Amino acid sequence: MAKTILIVDDDPTQRRLMQAVVEKQNFTAAHADSGEAALEALTSAGNIDIILLDLVMPGMGGMKALEEIRIRAPHVPVIVLTGQGGIDTVVQAMQAGAADFFVKPVSPERLTVSLRNVMKVGELEGEVVRLRKTANGALTFGDMIADAPAMRQVVRLGERAAKSNIPILVLGQSGVGKELVARAIHGASARSGKPMITVNCGALPENLVESILFGHEKGAFTGAIDKHLGKFREADGGTLFLDEVGDLPPDMQVKLLRALQEGEIDPVGAKRSVKVDVRIISATNRDLVKDVKQGKFREDLFYRLNVFPMDVPPLADRMEDLPELVRHFIGRFNAQEGTHITGVKGETMALLKGFEWPGNVRQLENAVFRAVVLCEDNELEVEDFPHISGVTRQISPSEAEEEALVVAPVEAQSSDGPVAANDGPVHITNTSGHVRQLEAIERDLIEFAIGAYSGHMSEIARRLGIGRSTLYRKVREHDLDPKADKMAG
Repeated sequence: MAKTILIVDDDPTQRRLMQAVVEKQNFTAAHADSGEAALEALTSAGNIDIILLDLVMPGMGGMKALEEIRIRAPHVPVIVLTGQGGIDTVVQAMQAGAADFFVKPVSPERLTVSLRNVMKVGELEGEVVRLRKTANGALTFGDMIADAPAMRQVVRLGERAAKSNIPILVLGQSGVGKELVARAIHGASARSGKPMITVNCGALPENLVESILFGHEKGAFTGAIDKHLGKFREADGGTLFLDEVGDLPPDMQVKLLRALQEGEIDPVGAKRSVKVDVRIISATNRDLVKDVKQGKFREDLFYRLNVFPMDVPPLADRMEDLPELVRHFIGRFNAQEGTHITGVKGETMALLKGFEWPGNVRQLENAVFRAVVLCEDNELEVEDFPHISGVTRQISPSEAEEEALVVAPVEAQSSDGPVAANDGPVHITNTSGHVRQLEAIERDLIEFAIGAYSGHMSEIARRLGIGRSTLYRKVREHDLDPKADKMAG
């Protein structure tokens, strides 16, 4: 789940240095020693998020590689690095599509900031594209996450159905993404770019259903102070998506049937019918066959809507898509909330895959949203999904007092001189009896905690009463190595 950074440089030392920076930020590093190898990695790996590209290499140079990358993978941002950086080179690289430019050697801090900025821009651009496509009715099946075998069948059926005006009934549990499937069908059809109007039939006030669907004339009833076109006429030339169509009242089922059969509607108060050209896609999570038998839904309307049924599987039947769905939602919420979550830890992903998700993709989306807001680190952890894991990082003051660590005094050395050995495991006074500097005490305390808890940063942060992001920052400030302590412990 971590972002993958492709490092392209013919110098192995430079690759190792940049790899250390990349991995310290919880990214995954991939390597290429030439422009040709970079293009091959881009084609074969298929999951490269950012490219760090050296300009001066034997064989295919960096500028030529940059041009090819922009052609083959225009969505992948490229950060250019070179040992010789004149203004002409910078201008040429930026004009060729580079997202940023550095003259080597680049500081780890500056490279980290650039990586995060590039990711942030990419997430924002992705969200803008998604919103624009949704608004313009241009979403297609290529925009869906549907690699699971159960979803491939949905895509195949949807692409076939999109080529005609056949009425489609999308079936599935609540939260599986029936409206997204409908939007993809519309976007893949000849009506793409035309209006797609969505109506939640279960949310319509019973006394206003007819007016909302078919429109009304001015003065048709009390309160009708203006003419209203209605959803059918708003969707004229495009697609009308009737969500939860099984909740329509019986009298409206009759009027809907006539609109489908005759291709015309009767606005409330109008003297004549109005012709409409509308493609109907309906959806429901109800068992309409059962409703027909019980007399709750008209049989003739059911057969009119059920010409081309499509079953969207629940999330539990398409778990192969879950990692990519989580990654997509993290990117979206990073863009919305200004967060910098880079991925999901292995144990967390195992937790998510083991959950049944009765609320399907909608429940997963909301869970990831909450986790992104809760997360104090760069990656989502088990504690960020308390409703699923039953684990939270909050403890009461009494529990904190009971679990306080008590150990024997130890000899210690500090940056501000020798310390006394009789005032606890982390000494607050030196041998002269004076209070040591706060920074020195803080460093010793964190170092002691790293050793005591074997480098488990979540536990250390909880014991110290600080956030993990704060702990990681202080570890860097004091030049401590939690991994080394963890291995030693």
